[in-house]
Amino acid sequence: MWKGRKTHALRKDLALEPNPSDHPRASTIFPSKSQTDVREKRRSNHFNHVSPGQLTKKYSSCSTIFLDDSTVSQPNLRTTVKCMTLAIYYHIKNRDADRSLDIFDERLHPLTREKIPEEYFEHDPEHKFIYRFVHTLSSAAQLTAEGAVVTLVYLERLLTYAEIDICPTNWKRIVLGAILLASKFWDDRAVWNVDDCQILKDVTVEDMNEMERHFLELLQFNINVPFSVYAKYYFDLRSLADDNNLNVLVTPLSKERAQNLEAISRLCDDKYKDVCRAAMRRSVSADNFIGIRRSNAILS
Repeated sequence: MWKGRKTHALRKDLALEPNPSDHPRASTIFPSKSQTDVREKRRSNHFNHVSPGQLTKKYSSCSTIFLDDSTVSQPNLRTTVKCMTLAIYYHIKNRDADRSLDIFDERLHPLTREKIPEEYFEHDPEHKFIYRFVHTLSSAAQLTAEGAVVTLVYLERLLTYAEIDICPTNWKRIVLGAILLASKFWDDRAVWNVDDCQILKDVTVEDMNEMERHFLELLQFNINVPFSVYAKYYFDLRSLADDNNLNVLVTPLSKERAQNLEAISRLCDDKYKDVCRAAMRRSVSADNFIGIRRSNAILS
């Protein structure tokens, strides 16, 4: 009896924790899934006298600054997809259990008419295989780099809301559903080039619609992704790339590129100020309409 009460209390405490896909201060899930493997790699490199940064990695100095072409507002598509699929790989490899739902089970809803041996679902997919699958899907969906980040947000939101795990039997359909929603609601692309996508050549429209409906219901129709949550996932993906020594092309910061970055930063700052002014005008209008005057708040 005491053990049952303790388990119930533990689940209640977990339910009260903020969801990482909703709250910017809650830690994302995938970094914790990768930490064990990262520590083992570092320990192996230490024993084998291998440099963790490799000889090809470039570091900034006082005279030269090395930057890649990815920013939070304009991420690099290839790098972002590679990081996102690496996060999915760690989710599968270091999952807690094999909880799933029939709508995502590829054995019940196959993506191809070809017979897949049962042994296929007994092994975790490699990162390069997940990357090829997502790369093909993202090309068909014309998914942007920002959409790739949101795909991971939707995926982790599904796992926590529905209390399921991503495993060999369901990972393809879960990823497909997350990309479908991200491309439709974030990138505003309702039409896919299904005819050009060999992965989806045997998938029916009815199956896609049913999976999308179940996905939305499991998300409780919460498809909103605040920018603070998006930025958190973006920077955590960059950290994941650094921890796993993913090859990211970096070049010295030139004067022209610095000016471009400054211009982009100024543009984003002006856009943010315009949004704040518009929000203030709406707030003032609402105050006048309701007939309530509020005093200015002082934040410290």
